[in-house]
Amino acid sequence: MPIKIPKDLPAAKTLHEENIFVIDAERAQTQDIRPLRILVLNLMPTKIVTETQFARLLGNTPLQIEMELLAVSRAPKHTAKEHMIAFYKSFDEVRGNYYDGMVITGAPVETMEFEEVDYWEELCEIMEWSKSHVYSTLHICWGAQAGLYYHYGIKKLPLNKKLFGVFRHRVTHKNSILFRGFDDEFLAPHSRHTTVDRTAIAAEPRLKILAESDEAGVYAVSTDAGRQIFITGHAEYNVDTLALEYARDKALGLPIDVPKNYFPGDDDSRPPLCTWRSGANLLFANWLNYFVYQSTPYDLNTIPPIE
Repeated sequence: MPIKIPKDLPAAKTLHEENIFVIDAERAQTQDIRPLRILVLNLMPTKIVTETQFARLLGNTPLQIEMELLAVSRAPKHTAKEHMIAFYKSFDEVRGNYYDGMVITGAPVETMEFEEVDYWEELCEIMEWSKSHVYSTLHICWGAQAGLYYHYGIKKLPLNKKLFGVFRHRVTHKNSILFRGFDDEFLAPHSRHTTVDRTAIAAEPRLKILAESDEAGVYAVSTDAGRQIFITGHAEYNVDTLALEYARDKALGLPIDVPKNYFPGDDDSRPPLCTWRSGANLLFANWLNYFVYQSTPYDLNTIPPIE
């Protein structure tokens, strides 16, 4: 089944080339189906790249998805104003709507205290709103840290140096349907300077740790019903994303190691390999199937609030 996105969104061309079924609003209206409404709060500076990454994963399932894009009021520095006007909505424009699912992306602000981020109050308002207007919210990387802090008071912790590369993880909650079909071990990328407090998460009875890594720490956390899910890595990354970050940091003269387990033999002169794509697709397919499609009420206005 297809993903419904705005007709002229740059991601459409890329997804067509990758044989991911995309339809526009006109064609969607001829189908007697209620698509799943997924709202993506894009906090990343590279808006178009991030849109494509998430549209790719959301569109690669048997379900029909209608993706909407949300931005905070802070004007982005790296995306044209015309693009934001054409494709993004403000919170005021969506606050009266209800959604089957929502994705809150990462953001390059992790070394700052949450309260120092200039859109923190707006993000808190959106996260509070999600408890009554979204059935299941998927928080990614810094978005996961922000969500755990806002909803459960769990603080992020600094790392001695940037966690950077592709790391081996294991499914620790064996009955987790979010990881149904996963191998006992799987790979996922990380790129961050902070981590979450595992001890605090384990002590919170409303949360359970689903997957983690010896090197990268906690990877996936969920509430019992999956209304809130927190992923600390970047399953959505393209094969070249870490390489571009690595080249950027080197050009800026920042201290940066070669991303682990990414270039063959850790040789940055060789093209990187994507070793996490199948796990990323299965993660999003399981989320959409088990926590969104099979759980959301048909009438979105009847979504029960999270207590």
